[in-house]
Order: sequence, then structure tokens, then C-alpha cells
Amino acid sequence: MSIAGQVIRCKAAVAWEAGKPLFVKEIEVAPPQKNEVRVKIHFTSLCHTDVYFWEAKGQNPLFPRILGHEAGGVVESVGKGVIDVQPGDHVLPIFTGECKECPHCLSEASNMCDLLRINTERGGMLHDGHTRFSKDGKPIYHFLGTSTFSKYTVVHVGQVAKINPEAPLDKVCVLSCEMSTGFGATVNVAKPKKGGFVAVFGLGAVGLAAAEGARVCEASRIIAKKFGCTEFVNLKDHNKPVQEVGFLENSIPYTLLNFEHLIAEMTGGGVDCSIECTGSTQAMVSAFECVHDGWGVAVLVGVPSRDDSFKTHPIHFLNERTLRGTFFGNYKPRSDIPGVVEKYMKKELELDKFITHSVPLLDINKAFEYMLRGEGLRCMIRMDASGTTWINSTTLFYLPFTPYVE
Repeated sequence: MSIAGQVIRCKAAVAWEAGKPLFVKEIEVAPPQKNEVRVKIHFTSLCHTDVYFWEAKGQNPLFPRILGHEAGGVVESVGKGVIDVQPGDHVLPIFTGECKECPHCLSEASNMCDLLRINTERGGMLHDGHTRFSKDGKPIYHFLGTSTFSKYTVVHVGQVAKINPEAPLDKVCVLSCEMSTGFGATVNVAKPKKGGFVAVFGLGAVGLAAAEGARVCEASRIIAKKFGCTEFVNLKDHNKPVQEVGFLENSIPYTLLNFEHLIAEMTGGGVDCSIECTGSTQAMVSAFECVHDGWGVAVLVGVPSRDDSFKTHPIHFLNERTLRGTFFGNYKPRSDIPGVVEKYMKKELELDKFITHSVPLLDINKAFEYMLRGEGLRCMIRMDASGTTWINSTTLFYLPFTPYVE
């Protein structure tokens, strides 16, 4: 029996107030309206952004709210005007969008959609400003237009990427945020040449994804330790800025994946490109100043605090170093992400190693505990709301790592 056009009652993990455990409750999900899609979420994962807004630090709190923005699911029904996807399509909901009509979407150089650019304060849908979630007649707010911690969610059609139905949703869902952000920063923006030297600042999930991009580009030296990286150095062993530190062969890290404090400078003038994934302005300066003059490219990925700024001498620009920023790895969600999924299907891209834990929806608070303790990269949340918790012990061999603290 079709449920299209009807209110759906389903389980969702709701954040009722800042910093408090999520409650898995039955909620109501309204049908999709104009240019909207209702998606049945099969798998979702926890990102640092979810934790940041759950803690409500540095921004206006908006509760109750359904968080979540890395997920894979299947279209259940579509609203008026939707022609690009249909019920049964496999999709990745994405926190930013592609309307395909604005100047940014029409430009090959940008993915900063005017209509669907990330908005962390919006709690309703674009069409009418209202939420599609409720509990006992009271509204529950959306998050990033995705809200994937619900078994069913409603998303603007411009924020869903239609993908190969053969792709495993429990793996490719990480492409809807962190993996594409880091991987794309390397392959689309830094663009290291085969045999080049690459430095990655910050080895959380995004930094490791950037390192994976360097591996795929066949860089000969990737300055980090694991996931295809070849070398690393510990700043605690030196009393000079990273850009002045010579590279040390076979140096041993103080904490194995604490790469927020493991920053390297290659001998011979600097690295060909660097990718900064911490959000620390100090790391941003180091990432820029450690690239080679004449051709070096530094790419900023990490998001700084609102009032942060940094300074560097103009001579670094005059000496032909390039500093660039990137958003979501410069990928257009609807046009480009399906192709990244195909890279995984062709075994050109590794994703499995990024998933260190898995929990059922009922145990979603364990995912928050793992992340707050720095235990793991991505925790997969199974929306079946039952089952057991498992840990990828092969990947956890490389842990623990500590979040960057400036």
C-alpha cells in the first residue's frame, strides 16, 4: 500500500536541548511539497558538525531539532515539480545544494549555489518556511536541510544526488560530507602531480580524506602516517615554526594519529601543495608558508571561528605561492557526486577504512560518545533501530587520536 501523500510515523533521534542525550521517538513526517523529496534513510553517520550544533556552542540554539547530514537512502515520494528523481531512486542527501539555475551553478568554477548554499540557522523548508517534522502537533526543526537522524526525512530536490543503485549505502553515504570535502580539496583544488609532495594538516576524517586524495593522485610523499600517507614529523620535537622545520626520516609521533600536532616541511624548498583541515589560523599560516615558492599551492578546508583572522607577509604571494579556499571539495552535489560514487565502485577510491564503528539507531548516543572521546573516524548509524554495535578493529589499530586544540 502506497504511503505517498500521507503523513508517515517513524522513529527519529531528536535533540530536545543542547548537549543532552538524543531521544529516539516516534514522530510525524509530512508529505513533500513543491520541489521536495521524501527519503527513507537506510544509513547515516555522525559528523563533527552535528556535534558542534548539538552542543550549541557559538551559534543561536534551535531546538527541538533532528540533526544528521551524512546519509544514504531511497526516495519514497516526490513533491510537485520534481522530475530529476523518482520513487525507488537511491540518493545521498547533501547539506549543500545545486539548483542548476543560479550564476554559481551555471559556472564550471563554483559550487556555491545561491539558493541552496549551506544555512545552519534555517529550521524549516525553503518552499514555505515550515518544518515537515512534528511530535504531538508541535514542530521539530530541520538541520542543514537534511535531518538524516530520522528514518524518513524531507529534502529539497536540489540537495539529493541520485547514485548507482548497486552502490552500498552504508559505505558511500560518507561521500555526502567529510569524504568529498577532504578528497575533493586535494584532487579538485590542490591537484598534486604524480610524484609530488603533499602535506596534510589535521588527521581527522576530513584530513584523512585529503590524504586519500593525494594517494589517488599518486603523490610520492604524503606527509602523514596512515591511510596511504608515507611520512610524518612531530612538532613537539622542535622549537621552530613548521615552515622552518626540516623533514625527519622515520620520526615517531607522540600520539599515533594526533596529526593536528604532526606537521611537516619537506627539505629542498617546501611541499608542492598542502591541505589545511583543522580550522586553526596558526595551521593555516603554516600550511601556506610551507609550500614551495614558484608553484606551491595551499588549500584551506578547516572552518575557523567567526572572529578569527591571520596575517602572513605579502612576499609569500609575490614569490608565487598560491592560497586557495574550498567548500565541499569544489564538488557540485547533483552533477559530481554520482561520479565520485563510481570511483568507489571501480575500486579507485577507498571508503571502508573510514568507518570505524556501527550502531543501531537506538544506540545513537554511543556515536556521540565515541566522537567526543576521539575514538574513531565515522560511526555508521543503522536506521533499522535494532541490532548490535560493532567496531572495525583493523582501523582502530591506528587510534586513538586527539582533536586539534590550539
